[in-house]
Amino acid sequence: MTSVPNISIILPVYNGEKHSRKCLDSVLAQTYSDFELIIWDDVSWDDSCKILRSYHDPRIRVYANAQNCADRAAG
Repeated sequence: MTSVPNISIILPVYNGEKHSRKCLDSVLAQTYSDFELIIWDDVSWDDSCKILRSYHDPRIRVYANAQNCADRAAG
């Protein structure tokens, strides 16, 4: 990706191991390819982050919170 994409897809994830691959494969299979996929993991305790980081596509950016948002709101 050499320029700013036309579309940004933001995918929040929390313990989404069960559906992560199907979701990512579906997004990446779209015929329109001028997008970036921003994935934000909210401190999942399953293998979600491992699955998300296993994709090596320049359109994908994976970020992770340092603390779960629900924990932050309660504190």
